[in-house]
Amino acid sequence: MHAIILFAHGSRDPLWHKPIQAVAERIVQRSPTTVVRCAYLELTEPDLPHVAKALVDEGATSLCVVPMFLGVGRHAREDLPELIRVLKIDHPSVDIQCQPAVGEQAQLLDLLADIALS
Repeated sequence: MHAIILFAHGSRDPLWHKPIQAVAERIVQRSPTTVVRCAYLELTEPDLPHVAKALVDEGATSLCVVPMFLGVGRHAREDLPELIRVLKIDHPSVDIQCQPAVGEQAQLLDLLADIALS
């Protein structure tokens, strides 16, 4: 089983996570058989290690982490690679990949420019 983990920063605000969950819902609408979960770096549960473990326990053999960061700061450059390194150690039989942050994706940058111009 392949699973996608949408990975975001987190916030104390209980409504902050709604856009991340909305992306997960849209993924499932477009691809009903795709397994997708949300995970957070801090201030919001669940965290990445717990989500990855739960997915592996459910039978995931590959995980794709999608960093939902517009800016590529310390969390994306330093914290996330370390989390991925530990996940690969903890789950050696699982193929774990990490995409570039969404803020580095040309498609999203083009969409944001289109929105700003509309």
